[in-house]
Amino acid sequence: MKTLRLKPGKERSLQRRHPWVFESAIARGGADSGETVRVESHDGHFLAWAAFGPTSKIRARAWSFDEKQRIDAAFFSTVCARAVHARGLFDLQSDGVRLVHGEADGLPGLIVDRYGDTLVAQFLSAGVERWKDVLADALLKATGLTRLYERSDASGREREGLKPVTGWLRGEGPTQLTIREHGWQLSLDIATGHKTGFYLDQRDSRQRFAELAQHRRFRRVLNCFCYTGGFTVAALAGLKAAGALEGASLVSVDSSQPALERARAHLALNGFEGQGIATEFLDANVNTVLREFIDQGRTFDAIVLDPPKFAPTVAHAERAARAYKDINRLALKLLEPGGVLLTFSCSGGISADLFHKIVASAGLDAGVDGYIAERLGAAPDHPMTIEFPEGEYLKGLVVVRKPL
Repeated sequence: MKTLRLKPGKERSLQRRHPWVFESAIARGGADSGETVRVESHDGHFLAWAAFGPTSKIRARAWSFDEKQRIDAAFFSTVCARAVHARGLFDLQSDGVRLVHGEADGLPGLIVDRYGDTLVAQFLSAGVERWKDVLADALLKATGLTRLYERSDASGREREGLKPVTGWLRGEGPTQLTIREHGWQLSLDIATGHKTGFYLDQRDSRQRFAELAQHRRFRRVLNCFCYTGGFTVAALAGLKAAGALEGASLVSVDSSQPALERARAHLALNGFEGQGIATEFLDANVNTVLREFIDQGRTFDAIVLDPPKFAPTVAHAERAARAYKDINRLALKLLEPGGVLLTFSCSGGISADLFHKIVASAGLDAGVDGYIAERLGAAPDHPMTIEFPEGEYLKGLVVVRKPL
């Protein structure tokens, strides 16, 4: 077994069971891509078994902190089964579920989502790439399923020295799927959709938006960066429950025409067509549309801002902060007094505290004050653990503009 020896003082994070070892912490040692290594403190004490990534700044990712643990097929079978079992602890109102969430489930770099009877996996680190076949078999055994599609085409693989890979890893079948979420249906394509095909992490926030729509009976709703219209469907579901569909107006904006076509199709899929609602689907830049709406004097009772990742790391935070501030400033200008803004950041480089400060600064520049009514985050099948706070990547605020 190959060994990594750390520099003095660099063992503290592993002693706190944080799973990352950065290149700068290593005094000596190395291995092949994905190979399991023994990580030791500067004086030779065992710290962890980890997967080595020779090209990544995160040079090793811990599998186990138990010196007696063997990293083999039986280990991965146990860890996968535990992750799948853990999802049964949560009340997940969907057959679209995240089963493995990387470090939070003890499998750094592995993302696995279940869409009905199909698994979709992303192998994003050297360690899980090396054990890919073993992990695929373990996942199918733990779920009792037969189909697993690989979507290892995220940019993070490049940092691990890995090429993008997509396609059926086990089984075969259609890639166009439909899932149930709360009381509605949503369609996706696991071969071409974002991430593994859909944003399951926003499941509970979409439900919360439906509840707000039902309670507040929004008349004018703006969904920015709408992708395939999950928040649009949620708003319509809430209005339908309140008997308030007729006369409502919803605008959904995204820069992807295929995504907008799927969003439009979701209206028919959920029975919202012909209900007396006015819907617009705009293929456009969100910043441009927000400015145009301000010039036109349009206002909205509810606005959703769910932009893509502006800051993948802390190094991008300053530039991303300006982008987040700009869209929030414009949205707050468009929000009616008493109106509701759901605003999100999925950037790991933007902390919850910083995001709050960005939105506060945007309100100051817009001349708008508001209440932070709620804080939102990823659904519980996308967990943040005690030992890995970096898992908190999705931050959301429900802002209610103060009435005049």
